[in-house]
Amino acid sequence: MNPGPGGSFGEKVVESHLSVADYSTVPTKSESNSTTKTKKSDVSFVGKCGIRSNNGVYQLLECSICTNFMYPPIHQCPNGHTLCSNCKNRVLNCCPTCRHDLGNIRCLALEKVAESLEFPCKYRNIGCLDISPYYGKLKHEQNCRFRPYNCPYAGSECSVTGDIPTLVAHLKDDHMVDIHDGCTFNHQYVKSNPHEVENPTWMLTVFNCFGRKFCLHFDAFHLGMAPVYMVFLRFMGDVNEAKRFSYCLEVGTDGRKLIWQGIPRSIRDSHRKVRDSLDGLIIQRNLALYFSGGNRRKLRLRVTGRIWKEE
Repeated sequence: MNPGPGGSFGEKVVESHLSVADYSTVPTKSESNSTTKTKKSDVSFVGKCGIRSNNGVYQLLECSICTNFMYPPIHQCPNGHTLCSNCKNRVLNCCPTCRHDLGNIRCLALEKVAESLEFPCKYRNIGCLDISPYYGKLKHEQNCRFRPYNCPYAGSECSVTGDIPTLVAHLKDDHMVDIHDGCTFNHQYVKSNPHEVENPTWMLTVFNCFGRKFCLHFDAFHLGMAPVYMVFLRFMGDVNEAKRFSYCLEVGTDGRKLIWQGIPRSIRDSHRKVRDSLDGLIIQRNLALYFSGGNRRKLRLRVTGRIWKEE
């Protein structure tokens, strides 16, 4: 069977590429010095006979429309033009290459070829040495410990990502966040009208402690119908490293106090996720006003705490 006019991947063409199934991917020496983002031409496929191909397999696995890599189900038109399932839903059953009706044809041969391939992580240039099967590559990269962190600032929808030094500089320069050295803190949170609880967020504070960075958050929100305040700590690093530290928080006056002790959450967990899990010191508004002293009409809540490293 010959491919139709303009066809690039009919049945016979598929068979001519099946030798790719013997290939695996290895980073070349020059790749280790390249940029963080993986380019499609960066990966070399080395077969059992030493044959090297930099882009042939990549071109087969690229969607002809969005140029992203395709994952099952991979579709093709009767003339052999392939496209991913997302693009198929957008082109109204018309092949954008030859304008033929797409129908519902699966390119099973290409899906089978992809099953045999292994790819390096796109974060390999910043330390990840994992090699993943083609169909497991996305899942690995979504959870790779070398992937960039999101900005931990909660006062805005900030889209900045990066490593920890980059985010610390970003917090200081763009969000005007204070950076403090030390493992103890004594902060006072003030609000002239504490009855206004519409998810206000106080300024984030970052602490440099044990050579690591920690974010101290203080939020006000409604828990059900009850207005509450919440204080919690997040660790600027991965979950496993966060478990090496502990912290405690304390509020009180006149011999009465509330104490919270816990493990800082990694900034891999969003600010909202930590807050909604109530993983921190929760203070009801009436109690917070009592701890504020005076006529209880103004919030003046002092929070003390410390961070320590578990041995």
